[in-house]
Amino acid sequence: MSEVSVQSDSASVDLPPKADLLDMLRRMWEIRIFEDTVYDLLGRDIIKGASHLYAGEEAVAVGAMSAIGENDFITSTHRGHGHCHAHGDMHAKGAEAKQEHLNRMMAELFGRATGYCRGRGGSMHIADVSKGNLGATGIVGGNIPVATGAGLSTQMRGTDQVVLCFFGDGASNTGNFHESLNMASTWKLPVVYICENNLYGMSVPFCNASNCPDVAQRASAYDMPGVIIDGMDVLAVKEAVALAVERARRGEGPSLIECKTYRYYGHSRSDPRAYRTKDEEQAWRDRDPIYRFAKLLAAEGVATQEELDQVEQLAEQAIQKSVDFALASPMPSPSELYEDVYAPLPFTEADKRRDAELRALVHKGEGGPVITYGEALNAALREEMKRDERVYIMGEDVGLYGGAYAATKGLYQEFGGERVRDTPISEAGIAGAGVGAAMTGLRPVIEIMYVDFTPLAMDQLANQGAKNRYMFGGKTSVPLVVRTEGGAGRSIAAHHSQSLEALWMHFPGIYVVMPSTPYDAKGLLKAAMRQDNPVMFIEHKMLYRVKGAVPEEDYIVPLGVADVKREGSDVTVVAYSRMVHEALAAAEQLAEDGISVEVIDPRSLKPLDLDTIVASVKKTGRLVVVTEAYKTNAFTSELVALINEAAFDWLDAPIERVCGADVPVPMSETLEDAAIPNAERIAAAVRKAIR
Repeated sequence: MSEVSVQSDSASVDLPPKADLLDMLRRMWEIRIFEDTVYDLLGRDIIKGASHLYAGEEAVAVGAMSAIGENDFITSTHRGHGHCHAHGDMHAKGAEAKQEHLNRMMAELFGRATGYCRGRGGSMHIADVSKGNLGATGIVGGNIPVATGAGLSTQMRGTDQVVLCFFGDGASNTGNFHESLNMASTWKLPVVYICENNLYGMSVPFCNASNCPDVAQRASAYDMPGVIIDGMDVLAVKEAVALAVERARRGEGPSLIECKTYRYYGHSRSDPRAYRTKDEEQAWRDRDPIYRFAKLLAAEGVATQEELDQVEQLAEQAIQKSVDFALASPMPSPSELYEDVYAPLPFTEADKRRDAELRALVHKGEGGPVITYGEALNAALREEMKRDERVYIMGEDVGLYGGAYAATKGLYQEFGGERVRDTPISEAGIAGAGVGAAMTGLRPVIEIMYVDFTPLAMDQLANQGAKNRYMFGGKTSVPLVVRTEGGAGRSIAAHHSQSLEALWMHFPGIYVVMPSTPYDAKGLLKAAMRQDNPVMFIEHKMLYRVKGAVPEEDYIVPLGVADVKREGSDVTVVAYSRMVHEALAAAEQLAEDGISVEVIDPRSLKPLDLDTIVASVKKTGRLVVVTEAYKTNAFTSELVALINEAAFDWLDAPIERVCGADVPVPMSETLEDAAIPNAERIAAAVRKAIR
């Protein structure tokens, strides 16, 4: 689609009512004075940390926000104070509420408990999810996939909501930008992508970072309108965004709007702006959006100079009140440090008792029909999709072919392409869309084909999905399940055979689950879909055809409850995923020599049922930990530390570790077998522990 250029000619358009125009002027003045004040407070070390100031770009935020409704969504950037203020002011009814909004914004930058995010997000991560502001991000372009997911959510829920996604020119060179626009265009999502092209990504001119002079040119690659407007003209912005919003509400898909604008300050407070000239800065200040708009209002007879001056004076007073409020507000209590990292788990003691009863039967080979691990996953997905219409599946090849070992087989035919959604090959886009959809009312189950590919989605899962609840003051949840497969055994080499669970355990805010049996696979997946935190659900590629008894009743396996797969008295072996089966085989061998081995499967590595493991160690006095992952910094290393802290006095021998080799997983069958633990190596470690 060809590029469209909208000329800046505010006087030629019909002006909104006087009250609306003065409101727009007030918002721009409040943003400008807010930013000037923050600049001063940063220089005096009263505000800590980094703040990326929005002064000069006020027309974009105010104009864009004037074109949407109160039920619509926005996502913002690290330079997001203007978006937050313009959006929040729109929701605040009355002078008192508007002042409270400014107070909470300023308090957040001060790191105070009264801030929007309780002081946890600060300048770069300010949000008010309850009002539709899905938050700012400190990762350039990190918000673009989230906005895309929010647009997918509105489309799937059948609302007429739209999403405004703000980002800078630098973000247009990231993979997030291209993956997201491609996905939004393909599915005709109601997202308006607004690039605030202020000419520089930090110190690098956009012309040195792209051979395309205009970001809007890139819209043609995704068959969506690409519009260039004067970002220093608030009415031009409003007009262009309003047209794009109307288009989105009609179901015609996304638009890309490039606002040519300018930031008056440097990238951050410490930036001396050595890369641009005084003449350039003055030329842009001569087109100042606030003075330009005020001049228009005077020329059109909308307001007198006295009225215009009063708007500025009242804005100054409002910002000073917000500073006074922030200074008088308390700092967060250190006792709150761990609050809201995770949403509360919904599992009850009754759930745990029923799980114990069912697995006691399953251990005997009873309790239900014998099915495969893959079939158990399929059953879990089908049951939860029937139970909760908010659950949907999204990933590469999840539809026609049914994903890994047909775990989603037949679901596309049963639930349709809306709820079993094949995606482009876009790991970051898939993950970020899942985060945005989860924050706006859906319960996505996304599939990343191999755990080896999850680092491609690292930013979206670790920096957005896992952190958003905490950074935004506990005021959002991200009920997202990431299904993926890991492990070796098929001679497919280092890019498709790793065990990367320790990588995902490291990030606060995300759980890690690794089932070893069909019973556990079904119950844990259902439980993961019913709770409100991101879950990395890792299935082992060599377990999909493993068979076991699975109850036909509706059951869950609560996260954070280990299973004693085999009782014993001499040595405790902790293993998970495929290694449980190797540990059980080793225990059978050792039993022939009179050695009694207790095998514990944590089932979920985070949350971890440490109590069950400690109780076993206190009983046996010896511990062997087993993992297929690389030995260095594996989950087992953390487990050893935890046991030393909790049960050192009960250990009668050093803890033994049986781990994968610290080499990229080789393709050759003989080398692959040598790289990963087996029953013989586990048995040898047990014998060493009892000597």
